Amino acid sequence: MKPIDEQMPILMQGVEFGDPQTQQTMESELRERLAEGRPLRVYCGYDPTSADLTLGHTITMRKLRQFQDLGHDAIFLIGDFTGLVGDPSDKESARRQQTPEEIVEKAKTYVEQAFKILDPEKTIIRHNSEWLSKLTFVDLIQMASHFTVQQFLARDNFAHRYAKGEPIWLHEFLYALMQGRDAVAMETDVQLGGSEQLFNLLVGRKLQEMFGQKPQICLTFPILVGTDGYLRMSKSTGNYIGIDEPPEEMYGKVMSLPDHVMLDYFTLVTRYTPDQISPIRDGLAHGSLHPRDVKMELAREIVSIFHGDAAAQQAEEHFRTVFQERELPPDMPTHVIEAPTSIVDLLAASGLASSKGEARRLIQQGGVRLDGEKVSSIDQVVTVEKEAVLQVGRRKFLKLVPSSGAEGR
Repeated sequence: MKPIDEQMPILMQGVEFGDPQTQQTMESELRERLAEGRPLRVYCGYDPTSADLTLGHTITMRKLRQFQDLGHDAIFLIGDFTGLVGDPSDKESARRQQTPEEIVEKAKTYVEQAFKILDPEKTIIRHNSEWLSKLTFVDLIQMASHFTVQQFLARDNFAHRYAKGEPIWLHEFLYALMQGRDAVAMETDVQLGGSEQLFNLLVGRKLQEMFGQKPQICLTFPILVGTDGYLRMSKSTGNYIGIDEPPEEMYGKVMSLPDHVMLDYFTLVTRYTPDQISPIRDGLAHGSLHPRDVKMELAREIVSIFHGDAAAQQAEEHFRTVFQERELPPDMPTHVIEAPTSIVDLLAASGLASSKGEARRLIQQGGVRLDGEKVSSIDQVVTVEKEAVLQVGRRKFLKLVPSSGAEGR
């Protein structure tokens, strides 16, 4: 293993508690644990709440990979039991409870997607139903007896709901106990999580002490804002970057990020070390680096993580062609026009819109162009006598050809 002074800057990269005392305590305990000279057992739990992961989900996966690369044991915990309740940590209202069938279906792709970051040969996969499903009511009472209702109500999200007279369901209190029991069952040294989950992680420390174990170190991380630059990355708000998205789409979304979030992305979701990020930070501050060039470096790195270097290079060439040189991409799909066609029908039939309803919305929002001219009417009829280009948004292109022009392709 590397010396402790070399491990610490990497392992503490991106860690944020919002409280200097907690940061100092956890950093000191991590250094002491590393001094034991053995691989640490590090884990993060992931409740299957959707089938696809976004870049925001990968923050803790990246940290798990850093621990792996430094010789420690990384546990990828699938919360197939805690997912039945749903973590209330970042919610202002109760989550809808999922069925076991929904959880199994959503969890199918989690591991496969996680291995785009984690080393499959070094990753331990666990499911917390292994131990949580076997707890008795006596077990639950024993755990609950170490906490007060006041401690739970002091949490920001519960406090807000309580102050507004909104319901806080009893099962939501149990989530922290279940997550804490995960740490006990796996006898972990370190747990990773979002900054809003700190309470849950600290419950794990308390329960480990209750069971005679050394309390785990908690490392928490800030949320990743989405492509708008301000709101939490989320599929529901549409500001997300999915890790299974095509390279060109992923590259383009990264390039749309506001400049002020670039360093957070380098710190939280890339393979860059603190020593690599420092000159980028200095270059941006002093003006020796252009934000556009830095953002292109960021886009290359992110696409390379999930699709490889060759795909990243092709995505960059596509971006340069379409957006910087203002030329049309050479690999546009082709659609044959047999007869005059409604623009709405054409968008839906070609797949540029998922439905006729979406096609109408795109036109009304000014997002559709035909040969560079904005389509202003949903009643427009498209007649093609020679090749034309239909464009939706900034990244979707379709070459339209008359039926006679389809021969010999």
